[in-house]
Amino acid sequence: MLRTLWIAASGMEAQELNIDVISNNLANVNTSGFKRSRADFQDLLYETLRLPGAASAAGTRVPTGIQLGHGTRPVAIQKIFLQGDYQHTQNELDMAIEGDGFFQVLQPNGEVAYTRAGAFKLDSEGRIVTSDGFPVEPEISIPNDTTKISIGTDGTVSVLQAGEIESTEVGTIELARFINPAGLKSIGRNLYLPTSASGDAVVGTAGEDGFGTIAQGYLEMSNVSVVEEMVNMIIAQRAYEINSKAIQTADEMLQMANNVKR
Repeated sequence: MLRTLWIAASGMEAQELNIDVISNNLANVNTSGFKRSRADFQDLLYETLRLPGAASAAGTRVPTGIQLGHGTRPVAIQKIFLQGDYQHTQNELDMAIEGDGFFQVLQPNGEVAYTRAGAFKLDSEGRIVTSDGFPVEPEISIPNDTTKISIGTDGTVSVLQAGEIESTEVGTIELARFINPAGLKSIGRNLYLPTSASGDAVVGTAGEDGFGTIAQGYLEMSNVSVVEEMVNMIIAQRAYEINSKAIQTADEMLQMANNVKR
């Protein structure tokens, strides 16, 4: 009976983690470039009381055996890198990647980070930066007298300066991709860092060699589905309740066993 208490307790702990993941997804439903997470679980060790295939008599064998599980545990919280919906903003510095790829930004420590959030802005030096002031990599500066910024599907950035009739190319936004994006390390601020699981970044031009294209004036929104997360939350809540009920039932059975002497 004590085994039941530990098994059900592991189920309750698993559903607590599941709710944490779901709540983080829902909290970021309006975060541009956010990718939803999913908690993965696996069963624990089994106690074999009767080995499957063991001989039960001459010429006969047990077809199934008796194996008793010991609960569950979390093994991964995986980012699901499905494409989010696009929002038309008409802001000339908003960019969305249509397909595979990440924007590259340079952190203050000199390390390159990667993001799907394309809500870029200009800093006091005219550089294209994130909301935290991290410049895109390679760095692109916009002249002070610029009247219009144009970004091509291949990432080419061109500006129209005051008094000019033809635009001038000032740089190109390069994209990066990974063989296993689910292995990236999330560090907040819509940024990811590569790990040994994700592999090294492969840098290239948008629209070539499998890279997605860049859409100016659009933002990729979160890929979180509120309806799906609410359904998952209800399932997790019911699973938590039934595991707590199993603990209560086991406790009542132990109480009955303790009262047998009386």
